[in-house]
Amino acid sequence: MKLLAKYILIVFVVLLGLSGLVAFFETPIGKTDTISLTQVVEKINNGEAKEILIQGESLEIKTDNLPDGKAGKSFKSKKETGVSAVETLLNLGADKTKLSAMSVSTKDESGVAYFLINTLPFLLPFLLVGFIFWFMFRQAKAGSMQAFSFGKSRAKLAVSNGKKKITFKDVAGLQEVKQEIEEVVDFLKDPAKFHKLGARIPRGILLVGAPGTGKTLLAKAVANEANVPFYFVSGSEFVEMFVGVGANRVRDTFELAKQTAPSIVFVDEIDAVGRHRGAGLGGGHDEREQTLNQILVEMDGFNTEDAVIVLAATNRPDILDPALLRPGRFDRRIILDEPSLKDREEILKIHLQGKPVAKNIQLKVVSERTSGFSGADLANLVNEAAILAVRKNQNEITQDNLLQSIEKVMLGPERKSHALSKKEKEITAYHEAGHALLAASLPKSDPVHKISIVSRGRAGGYTLKLPSEDKHLKSKPEFEAELSVLLAGYAAEKIVFKETTTGASNDLRVASEIARKMATQFGMSEILGPITFGEKEEMVFLGKEISTQKNYSENMALQIDKEVKKFISQALVLAKKILNKKIDILHKVAQELIKKETQKEFYALLKA
Repeated sequence: MKLLAKYILIVFVVLLGLSGLVAFFETPIGKTDTISLTQVVEKINNGEAKEILIQGESLEIKTDNLPDGKAGKSFKSKKETGVSAVETLLNLGADKTKLSAMSVSTKDESGVAYFLINTLPFLLPFLLVGFIFWFMFRQAKAGSMQAFSFGKSRAKLAVSNGKKKITFKDVAGLQEVKQEIEEVVDFLKDPAKFHKLGARIPRGILLVGAPGTGKTLLAKAVANEANVPFYFVSGSEFVEMFVGVGANRVRDTFELAKQTAPSIVFVDEIDAVGRHRGAGLGGGHDEREQTLNQILVEMDGFNTEDAVIVLAATNRPDILDPALLRPGRFDRRIILDEPSLKDREEILKIHLQGKPVAKNIQLKVVSERTSGFSGADLANLVNEAAILAVRKNQNEITQDNLLQSIEKVMLGPERKSHALSKKEKEITAYHEAGHALLAASLPKSDPVHKISIVSRGRAGGYTLKLPSEDKHLKSKPEFEAELSVLLAGYAAEKIVFKETTTGASNDLRVASEIARKMATQFGMSEILGPITFGEKEEMVFLGKEISTQKNYSENMALQIDKEVKKFISQALVLAKKILNKKIDILHKVAQELIKKETQKEFYALLKA
């Protein structure tokens, strides 16, 4: 409807322009007065008129020059239709002698004005009807073309657009992953080297990793390094509401790739279409399962002679169909872990390239404080640091900008406008001081880097604890230390104010979750032993854990609850014991926080 209104407006403007054109040509240049035929007769009888020009039904009367030498005037008039101009003037009393002495000439109508005036009223209805039919057929043609292309491939060919190409050198870390991918690229460049030993090209490579670990970035590098056609498509682009469309798009995508083989097809977020069959709604004939069946056939069906490699990425390998994961389809499953300490430093260097950076910057310190950060988190960290430097009107990015950005990425921006009352500020200060004091007192706890009672994100205050090294395993003493640190804020409020507030609610929730996992999943209970309790039920078509089924008796459930309570109680007793023992230091740290709101040199304060 909007398009039709647009075309109607165009037609209206064109007609308006034509009307203006007609008026322009019909109106002579210069000012011409219009007079009646009676006035024309008076001018003839008075001897003022010297020439009459007849053009159709119009009369143009020109008078003699004035006595002062100025040119005479022109007047316009209209004669009676169907009667000659001379006869009309004589009937109105014009002097025949004076009329005969005048110059009377006739001019035929011609030119653009005549053509428009005489043909436009006749042609306009036909033009409007023709325009309506043209518009209808154009829309119908567009709709038919769209219908024919509905099942066509949505895959796009990766081409260079003049920007800097991403190569394997731009992907920091992931050494083993890049080696696996580079082998496939080498195979495409020099297949004879592999054929000598009977090696065949992998049919598919599945990149598995948490969000932000660099799966899509690695695919971009492959696209620029392989020197073969690289087609990319999202898994969700195969799925439509009509059954069979997705399967047709899969066929069309692989047909396109086979025509330019050897080639690579990259399917991002393949879990959108590759989920476990038989678990969704609609039985075996729903659209997703039809599409998955076609992918299985194309990857390793009856005819698989063409050298088409499928590169796919997902962060949910647990919900993919087993037939999709078997060798012969996805021969390689490559795991992308979160970057290590050294890898984080290399990633930071890449993201800081081309940016003005202070000479004394220490990326190793930044990488040490970003344990658990993915590549995307580090890219965001550098960007936030640059924005912070601009906000402070700096000429370069400093170490302090990067360290402040760590807190922003982890916790959110500072909310200094979220002002606390004097009492709330005091409670928050003792709460955070309790966390920090316990973390500093327990050898198995991570070191404290900063304490603040300035709100960030949804937290009223925070104690920033960061591990000094990357950890992949966690022991029971470390969990117990973490529980004591979590409950230290609650314990500090209880000791100092003889009551607790809602500020400890999140700490209690996290502590309860850790204690239950220690008892039911990690086998850290001496009474329960090395047994896991509870079976997780997951709806595959939702990709989400729905519930945990109880595979133990009510008596065992009681034992589990007792163990969870014991872990929490022991941690709380230890927290209260240390805080009571170091109550003077607790008051000292809390009072400093009330004054300064932020304390970076926490360990120096303990030694003072």
